[in-house]
Parts: sequence; C-alpha cells; structure tokens
Amino acid sequence: MRRSQYRRNSKSTWLRGRRRIIAVAATLVAFGGVVTVTQVSDASTRRSTDRALAACDRLRPPRTNKLSSETKRGTYTTNKGRVTQHSDDGASDTVSASELRARCRQWVMDNVGNNNGDNGGAGAGDQAGGDNNGGQSGDDATPPPGAGLGVLANNCDNSTLQPHTGFQEGDKCVSTAFGEVGAAANNPSLLITDAPQEVGVNQAFTMRVSTRNLIRDRFLAAGQGGYYVESSVLEDGITRGHFHTACRMLQSTDEAPAPDPVPAFFVATEDSQGGRAPDQVTIQVPGLPDAGLAQCASWAGDGSHRIPMMERANQTPAFDVVRIQVTGGNGGGDQQGGDDQQGGDQQGGNDQQGGDQQGGNDQQGGDDQQQGGDQQGGNDQQDGGDQQQGDQQQGRGGRQQGGNQ
Repeated sequence: MRRSQYRRNSKSTWLRGRRRIIAVAATLVAFGGVVTVTQVSDASTRRSTDRALAACDRLRPPRTNKLSSETKRGTYTTNKGRVTQHSDDGASDTVSASELRARCRQWVMDNVGNNNGDNGGAGAGDQAGGDNNGGQSGDDATPPPGAGLGVLANNCDNSTLQPHTGFQEGDKCVSTAFGEVGAAANNPSLLITDAPQEVGVNQAFTMRVSTRNLIRDRFLAAGQGGYYVESSVLEDGITRGHFHTACRMLQSTDEAPAPDPVPAFFVATEDSQGGRAPDQVTIQVPGLPDAGLAQCASWAGDGSHRIPMMERANQTPAFDVVRIQVTGGNGGGDQQGGDDQQGGDQQGGNDQQGGDQQGGNDQQGGDDQQQGGDQQGGNDQQDGGDQQQGDQQQGRGGRQQGGNQ
C-alpha cells in the first residue's frame, strides 16, 4: 500500500510539474504574441503618424483674400477694451506656413501619435479628429479642417440635444451637411430696389427686390418637414433656392427687437426664375396693421431656408432691409387698388401672397401657419386661394405654389 501510494504521489507530482511547464510555455507564447501584436500595432501607428506629419510639412497657407478698403486691419478692441472687433470676419488674421505646419503637427501628435488614431485626445481633438471628422477617414490620419483652432463640434455625435426633425422645433441638433458653396463671383446677392417711405395703416403697397446669382426654384415647405434638411446645392456654380420678404413693427429703435414674435407679413418667393444675371420681382404687401415704424427685409435662402454660404468670410450676405413709417390715417381706397394688382402683372412674384405666404409662415410653426391668412384678413385670404386655382395659375409663381405647398 505504501509503495502504491508512493507511485501515485510520484505520478501526481510529475503531472503537476508537467502542467506547470505547459502553463509557463503557454504564458511565454501568449506574451510573445502580445509583444508581436504590440510591435505590429506600434509600427502601424508610427507609419500613420509619419504619413500625417509628412502631410503637415507640405501644407501651405491659402492665398490672401481681398479685404475691405476702410476697415482697420486685424483684431482690435473698442468701447474701452470691452468689445473685440475682427476685421473682415477674421480674414485679415492670416497664418504663416510655419504656424500652420506647427499647428498641424501638434494635432497629429495629440490625435494620432498618442491615441493610435482613435481620437482619444481632449478638447477640440474630440470633435475634429478620428471618426468625428466630417466624412474623412480616421485611417488616413489626415488633420481635419480647422485642426488646432479649438473647434467645439462639427457634427451632432456628442450633442446632448435630440436630432432635428425637419420641422420648426428649437433645442435640437441639425446634422445636415452645409453642402456646396460657390465661388465669390457666383455667390448670391440681393437688393430692395423700391419701397415706399410711408404708408397708412392697412394700406397695401409694393416692394421691388432684385436678386443675382440665385436660381429661385427650390423651396421645401417648413410645415411639411423641409426645414434645415437639405444641403446647399449649386447648378452651374449658382445657388438653388428662393428668397424671403418679411415686415414687422419695431417697438424701439434703440435696441434689438425680440426674435420670437411672428411678423406682420412674410412670404417666400419661388418662381422658377432668376440665375446669374440680376432681375427683379415685385412683392405685394397687403398692409400693416399698426401705426409706427415697420422694418421690411428681404434675404436669400437655399433649399432649406438658410442664408446661402459665401466663399469669403468678409462678403456681405444676400439681404437688404428698409424702414417704412406706418401712419394712423386710413388707406382704404388705395388698399383695393393695391390688392387688384395681385390679379394682373404680379403673377410671377405676387402669387406668393396666396401660396408662398403660407409656405413662408409655415416656418413659424404650429398655429402660426395661419399667419398668412391673418395678415391679409378676411377677403384677402380668399383672394390668395383664388390665385392658386384661378387665372394666377397661368403665372410661374402659381405653378410653383401648387407643387410645393
């Protein structure tokens, strides 16, 4: 029995020793594999870093843009140092090649060299590198636009807000890409060429608006989910979209007005006209309800109602504004004469009263979609409907309203 027990103990000890040897060997093999994988990963990271750094060394500053003629250059302060002014929207604050390359190299080391391309860096790197790159692949290890400038975000990945739905809702995050921007000479511009200086309460009047480099053929109704959902699109280098006209009463000329009240008048003009050459559209305003000072503005919009983008930061957007004094006297007889114009020459532009005004006011959301009718009042609203179904369908604007609204 003693001998048998010895044999069993000897065999067990041998097996245990053999198992230990196997375990140690397996550990060494595993460790060797980890070392090998780590070496391969490190080598891959080094190659990515080297490629990115080489790309940084090839960067050149963009050409200098034209600057405004009378503005003080650079960034400066006014109002005893309390207000900072950036001349030409920062276009005059240029960067040298060495500064640009150094900024790029720093971004690479923060986001590629130290984080294996996973964009683990803090601050601006979280938004600008890796997969949050606005379409660029993290594998390319290519610094994104604005690298090193402290970009807060370029998408909604890290936003705490709910996604925007295409309807008029605030406190949302819009993920729609900006889209296409044209060359400076092809960017839209707009001018109000004619408007009265004074009108009576509820007196109809007209405004004439000229647009250039704007093809007025895109309008996605905000009330149907078309708000901020379409990227900017060019046709032969020209923005496709429409333009808006709105009038509101100013309570004061000493401070900026509250932004949320609906205006007294708002139309979006889409008539399948416009283009590279400037032309003019007549806008019929059915009247303003209160005496005081009115602010009437026109501005271009792309397919999703945003002011079109521009090549340079110091270009003036496509907008214009006038102020009109509204007096307490009635304009009764003149109103009818003004409204009659909606049935004649104003088919291209004034059909916006019947159709586009509803589309424009859809942007106000909810019950405000009825603002178009409230603005015109009573028979005027029916007159708007007649324009869509009657003789106005012969005009370009009428055709557009039937399709888009």
